[in-house]
Amino acid sequence: MNSQQLIDNTVKKITCLQVPHQQSLDSVVQRQSQLTKPKNSLGKLEGLAEFIAGVAAVPNPTLHRKTIVVAAADHGVTEEGVSAYPQEVTKQMVKNFLQGGAAINVLADNFKIEVIVIDAGINISTPIDGPLIQANLGRGTNNIALGPAMSYAKATDAIARGITIFLESHMDSPTNIIGLGEMGIGNTTSAAALISAIGRRKPSAVVGWGTGINPSQFKQKVAVIEQALEVNKDAINAAHLIDSPGKAISFLAALGGFEIGVLTGIALGAAANRVPIVIDGVISATAVLLANLVTPELKKFTIPSHLSPEPGHKIVLDLLGSGDPMLDLQMRLGEGSGAAIAINLCDIACRLLNDMATFAEADVSTIKPVAKIEEHK
Repeated sequence: MNSQQLIDNTVKKITCLQVPHQQSLDSVVQRQSQLTKPKNSLGKLEGLAEFIAGVAAVPNPTLHRKTIVVAAADHGVTEEGVSAYPQEVTKQMVKNFLQGGAAINVLADNFKIEVIVIDAGINISTPIDGPLIQANLGRGTNNIALGPAMSYAKATDAIARGITIFLESHMDSPTNIIGLGEMGIGNTTSAAALISAIGRRKPSAVVGWGTGINPSQFKQKVAVIEQALEVNKDAINAAHLIDSPGKAISFLAALGGFEIGVLTGIALGAAANRVPIVIDGVISATAVLLANLVTPELKKFTIPSHLSPEPGHKIVLDLLGSGDPMLDLQMRLGEGSGAAIAINLCDIACRLLNDMATFAEADVSTIKPVAKIEEHK
């Protein structure tokens, strides 16, 4: 099966699924009403349990295996001075992930989440030691300020490789929820360019401060994205006229990153297997936006974890119509760090649903309606 066939087959599986699964959702709502608490007193945690049940099609969702995928890749656009850090940091941070020293490792360890790290296209000549999954897509993308990031065929392969990586991991040990994380110097530039192109927004309204650039670098970043949109305008205009999934592949080829493509595939693979997808920051949200262009059913499987200070993050979540993020902690780290915190809340929501006693089990009296007091005549 070639890459395009894998994507097409995955889309068919997604579109055949009933989401939310009504029977499971109704069962959770019914149980929530019987638990030893006032109605709706656990607020959004109740809604989370209902959402997860509706996606997974089980009345008692349990998050036995929680996973965050961190896809890393380099971007040719770093040649334009759009980042505060050199490209070598991508490789160095991946080593840090593998050694357990990054923020995502601390959060994942605390919440018992497995972290899977993927080399989606790091610009290195020799492999990095450690349990690193190789996507074999190349050593970084081309400079989008000078032309397309990659070929259409390579963009197709990136999405298909993400699907395959998810399926292989899920086959070995089924995951119950997955968070999307990333690492790649220059990838906020790529994400902002994609959001600008797909949403037809001015780069100045989308671009944020990324990894902590100074005002001069910020202006340069906006100018570089404007240049990238101009250089690739024919491909972008053509992409708007193409049907899915070619639309998403065309945008990815013009402006994307290998890690964004792989995360797009991870999201598609997860949805096809009824696994809830937790969105992290602006880059992973952009990957989900592309996946939703592949099939508009995809957004039904997603949970926005937090709101980043990056302006493009709110824009892309609005384009997805995914609802309000669970948290606003002013986080802008990436790595899946916000997704990890949200996954822990999802776990708590499922535990409350399954482990709390009902009124009958606890022999607690239910609330009785207050009798109407007759007016004195």
